[in-house]
Amino acid sequence: MQIQAANVADYLSQVEDSKREGITKLIEIIRASIPKGFEERINYSMPSWVVPHSIFPPGYHCDPKLPLPFASIAAQKNFIAVYHMGIYADPKLLDWFVSEHKKRSSKKLDMGKSCIRYKKAEDIPYDLIGELFAKMTAQEWIDLYSKNYDTARNSKKK
Repeated sequence: MQIQAANVADYLSQVEDSKREGITKLIEIIRASIPKGFEERINYSMPSWVVPHSIFPPGYHCDPKLPLPFASIAAQKNFIAVYHMGIYADPKLLDWFVSEHKKRSSKKLDMGKSCIRYKKAEDIPYDLIGELFAKMTAQEWIDLYSKNYDTARNSKKK
């Protein structure tokens, strides 16, 4: 389910009632936790946090016109999704998150490479999500992204 929205408030107004409270609470937690340097906007039709071109002029390698994506949230058809590129790119951060999730949630972790899925808003460990977002600065994300991108690009040249 893709919502076409001009901004985060517009997105929230279109989220179905059963997911609106969870999405709203996630946005509040992320806004309170995420370090300075990230910018909130709609990116890929979702509320997102990106590194703007003013901080990282090259932008996203897949489409340099876009800012460097970091995280997003979405109200999908059957779940609420939290997308966090840091847990995809940093094995230590992923290990920390998985370990902490087991301690703080009675629900089994439903996760892809960068996507964490929750069937119900009441299943979301909001404090843990806040800690996850606080753990990486914009500069740390730029450095990790650049290192991983350079490594991948160089290995393809060989």
